Amino acid sequence: MNAAIINTPAAVVVRRTIAASAEDLFDAWLDPEALAIWMRPGSGIHATQAKVEPRVGGRFEINMHAESGVIPHSGEYRVIDRPRRLVFTWVSPHTGERESLVTVDFLPRDQRTEVVVTHEQLPEAKREAHNGGWTRALEKLDAFRAPARQ
Repeated sequence: MNAAIINTPAAVVVRRTIAASAEDLFDAWLDPEALAIWMRPGSGIHATQAKVEPRVGGRFEINMHAESGVIPHSGEYRVIDRPRRLVFTWVSPHTGERESLVTVDFLPRDQRTEVVVTHEQLPEAKREAHNGGWTRALEKLDAFRAPARQ
């Protein structure tokens, strides 16, 4: 095998169509109170705290509280194109404390929005964990938006 292929950082793409507007879903990614409610991707995450500076070049911190302790996540916003796209760096213990890149696209689908999360530059060993984490995060985002649909 080619060593360059082995060392290529991994990526995951997760999609979910949610019965909410692109604007509402986009805003839920930049609102620290909303993030603290839905950004709990693991079954062992019992609380989340979030701080955001929602501007290009602004930073965010998301601390997920698990049985084993606090799992810190941080990054910097690279693109904020409401309500179409968010791009930000993502650093956590699960990325080996190395910068990875997350792109979130919001694609209108009639009265719904398809949310597509692309997470690149991941360690290969953490690819599946991030796939599951983003899948559960989007499920929780969908549930968070559910009261607005009633």
